[in-house]
Amino acid sequence: MLDLPVLDCCTPLAGSSLSGERAAELEVVLKALADRHRLRIVNMLLRAGGEPVCVCEVQPLLGLSQGTVSHHLKQLVEAGIVTREARGTYSYFGLVPGALDAVRDVFSVPARIAVPTDPDAAPAACC
Repeated sequence: MLDLPVLDCCTPLAGSSLSGERAAELEVVLKALADRHRLRIVNMLLRAGGEPVCVCEVQPLLGLSQGTVSHHLKQLVEAGIVTREARGTYSYFGLVPGALDAVRDVFSVPARIAVPTDPDAAPAACC
């Protein structure tokens, strides 16, 4: 009888790579994003390709009052997703570089190692 080596082929089903402190930081970001108007603002800023967008362009997009738009932008600024720059009487907003990377990383699937059952066959999905 041939002894085969035991392979750890799967990421454990339980456990997390996210510390409690990092989870709390991301909670603030996700709460700020958990609003349809703020999602549209972030989408608009993403589509601007890194260029700051004047608040005067955001208000017509959302069809909300100036005060409500300011509230949503303030929430995004406080969460560290958006920057604000005053230019005269207008404010310009842009995404903080890399601010959404942490959110993407939390929801990315870790790589799994496939263990072939037949040496001539394509690798099978692990677990």
